[in-house]
Amino acid sequence: MFIGHFGVALAAKRIAPRTSLGTLVMAAQFVDLLWPVFLMLGIEHVLIAPGATAVTPLDFISYPFSHSLLAVFGWACLFAGVYQMVRHDARGAVCVWLVVFSHWVLDALTHRPDLQLYPESTTYVGLGLWNSRYWTILIEGGIFLLAARNYAKFTRPRDGVGRWAFRVFVATLIVIYLLAMFGPPPPNLKTLEFSALFIVLFVVWAYWLDRHRIATIPWARTIITPPPRGEIDSPLP
Repeated sequence: MFIGHFGVALAAKRIAPRTSLGTLVMAAQFVDLLWPVFLMLGIEHVLIAPGATAVTPLDFISYPFSHSLLAVFGWACLFAGVYQMVRHDARGAVCVWLVVFSHWVLDALTHRPDLQLYPESTTYVGLGLWNSRYWTILIEGGIFLLAARNYAKFTRPRDGVGRWAFRVFVATLIVIYLLAMFGPPPPNLKTLEFSALFIVLFVVWAYWLDRHRIATIPWARTIITPPPRGEIDSPLP
């Protein structure tokens, strides 16, 4: 998946309103940020093979350290642990763990059987949604659009930046998704590796736009904004 992972990040904002959308996008795409680095280091391998599936021209030969079930579980624990140490937000830590781990679940839905359970595992998982372009667009696009609507409903812009940065963010992801879906395959592996790293720009974008929006969830204010000092209950008379 591509925009489906972004959809999980957008939807998670309702559960963890204290957590920046940038952090949630980073969590959702964390293993895909590791993957091109591991490709460059020669640790993992992929081939450009047009026709491998109806959706992607990539044949994922080996990516056990970024995408196996055990690896993603470990990356989720690491990501959530660092978040908890920095932010001291247990709710957010649980949420980012789930968002990181959701990457494997969604990939298991879309990939053909090429996801290992652990490095050196001979069992491969994948339900093969990518064998149908129609169903991929319907399901992944539906996840993303519903999540974007959810984020727009439960946050509001602080200013014009918050309004337009979010709209352009959503529109840009849709355009890139359609170009990847119907466009030509990458010309070579180097282009693929460097283009995959461009997800970092969307992480930065998400941090920026989220600073210009505020959660409107009824209970979010009690989480985000502590009560004024004079209103804190005290045992002293």
